[in-house]
Amino acid sequence: MAAKKAEKVKLSKDGNSIDFVASDSLPTSTKKFRQSPEIEGFYRFVYENDLRVESYEILGRIIIRRRIEREEQVRAARAAKKKGG
Repeated sequence: MAAKKAEKVKLSKDGNSIDFVASDSLPTSTKKFRQSPEIEGFYRFVYENDLRVESYEILGRIIIRRRIEREEQVRAARAAKKKGG
């Protein structure tokens, strides 16, 4: 089974990018998402290439950006509701 998982993540010849082989279905729960072969391959790639600090910073930026976007959408929806109602 380990050989099958190793096929999911491929490093480009120059080492600058990762090529993931996506599965056909998306996991429905957080637990299944974390255990999906793509995410497991990503974690393995980060660990094996000692990119933990960099990936933490990138994911932190993504989380903050998404939080801001979500808050803006909520504010816009509330403003539209006040105008219309």
